[in-house]
Amino acid sequence: MNTLGKKIRLLRHQKGWSQEDVAKRLDISIPAFSKIETGITDVNLSRLNQISKLFELSLVQLLSTSEAEEDKEKLDLVNDLSQKLQNREVEVIELQKKVIDLYEQLHKK
Repeated sequence: MNTLGKKIRLLRHQKGWSQEDVAKRLDISIPAFSKIETGITDVNLSRLNQISKLFELSLVQLLSTSEAEEDKEKLDLVNDLSQKLQNREVEVIELQKKVIDLYEQLHKK
């Protein structure tokens, strides 16, 4: 999902509207609106104007991403990578224990 699609979905949720509600207001099909939200369809300027008016935003407000949104996305990515790194560290420790056990077994013989 692209940034614009995420923002449109967030705005829709804030209004408490379903995809069907927005699709009717935009006079398009539900699948067409779904494709806008997921970023499958590129949105033309006319449709962007229509969407911005629907959510009572300027076109610039609709298209801009705030630093807070970008920071949250970056933080989510960092947290995800940090969790993966922690999982790998646990795997490495377990492998080190196995190597030590095998080494000890070889020296006992």
